[in-house]
Amino acid sequence: MSPSPLPPSSALSAASVIHWADAQRANAFTNWLQGVAAQHNLRSDSLRPASADASFRRYLRIDAGAGSFIIMDAPPQHENCQPFVTVAQLMQGAGLRVPEVLAWDQANGFMLLTDLGGQTLMQCIDPANSQANLPLYLQAVQVLINWQRASRPGVLPPYDQALLRRELELFPEWYLAKHRGVVVDTALRATLERVFERIIAQNLAQPQVYVHRDFMPRNLMATASPGQPLGVLDFQDAVYGPITYDIASLMRDAFLSWDEEFCLDVTVRYWEQARQAGLPVGEDFGEFYRAVEWMGLQRHLKVAGIFARLTLRDGKPQYLADTPRFIRYIRATCARYRELTPLLRLVDKVEGIVEPPVLVMGR
Repeated sequence: MSPSPLPPSSALSAASVIHWADAQRANAFTNWLQGVAAQHNLRSDSLRPASADASFRRYLRIDAGAGSFIIMDAPPQHENCQPFVTVAQLMQGAGLRVPEVLAWDQANGFMLLTDLGGQTLMQCIDPANSQANLPLYLQAVQVLINWQRASRPGVLPPYDQALLRRELELFPEWYLAKHRGVVVDTALRATLERVFERIIAQNLAQPQVYVHRDFMPRNLMATASPGQPLGVLDFQDAVYGPITYDIASLMRDAFLSWDEEFCLDVTVRYWEQARQAGLPVGEDFGEFYRAVEWMGLQRHLKVAGIFARLTLRDGKPQYLADTPRFIRYIRATCARYRELTPLLRLVDKVEGIVEPPVLVMGR
């Protein structure tokens, strides 16, 4: 027999154990929770934090019978939940395992979701043994291919020149100027402009598909039973853009680094399976891998800026601890390609690195 939802006084008590920035939002949540608890047999006394992310969203877990649900708390003045709903439907249509929206208070930004479990792919990974994780990454590759195969133009916002440019500008604005205290003068601006134009041109030249935009182990949920696909989270920023983006995101993780051999191994397996699935990844893996690296570079520059912004503007300093990882990614890619030498020199100067690059390749 399913447990009965608690009365309104208990809903208020449960809501009070969660920190709220203002009493008005806490009251709105209590009223909403009272209504959905009755409909879905929620145990309001079980409400507890589930996770938070780099945005203004946070997630709560609440029990119902033998299972549980997830509540998204997304203040509407900061977060628009409509893209989450839209992309969730697209992913469900593509056969992906994503949270189902059960209830949505659009005005206040509260949402009741099915629970994909508490274990992310990141928690299943052995960071000391890359090859031991190959089966997990191949599961992620299959999810990615299924997502990309469902792609249609005109459905999601385009990952166009304007968006690529806005993301790249986070690096000089937040990482260089505000975090490192670098004066972005005319000469430095000209150097960045030339490099940014090359990066944007390279990435816009890639075939377009659905792009998750943060496809990495922290946003993939482990399976509860054999044969079940990985779950997918944090997909509300999905766009229609370069096919190279999500595989670059997966293998050049924001919070975990792999050796080049493992990155190549997984990427070539993705490329082979994508070709078999009819995805436009080209006939030359070398050219494809080069495109992945250039796409990854755009992401690394963006994320370095975002992590600095999270620290300086949003009071979340834990993200900045991973910035050295992105500097290593940026330097490794820039050291491979002659066109990126000016950016390598700039980064080395800012970071106080004096060792010369050891490998330079032409186009």
